[in-house]
Amino acid sequence: MSAPIHAAALWPATSVKVTKGADNLGLYKKTENSHRQFCRSCGAAVLVDHPGMGMVDVPAGSVAGLSYKPAVHVHYGEKVMAVKDGLPKFKDFPKEFGGSGDMLAE
Repeated sequence: MSAPIHAAALWPATSVKVTKGADNLGLYKKTENSHRQFCRSCGAAVLVDHPGMGMVDVPAGSVAGLSYKPAVHVHYGEKVMAVKDGLPKFKDFPKEFGGSGDMLAE
């Protein structure tokens, strides 16, 4: 995703459908928990499938009409930049999403 922060909207996998250009998507499986799909033409991030959670994250700026308001930080234990915004910061993911649920300080 090539940025210190990846702003994404998390959706149930059954609610996400690529409606145009699906045949031009590349796939990179960093882990079995993270299947990244990108445009083969320009390299832009399209979505990240999280099969174990049944969820998909979509870069927030790519959903037309979405009024994006961040609610939590995930994988804050791997941060490269501190963010002091008062939002909850999870070491990995909340327990409800298969993570440890461990919280970190700003």
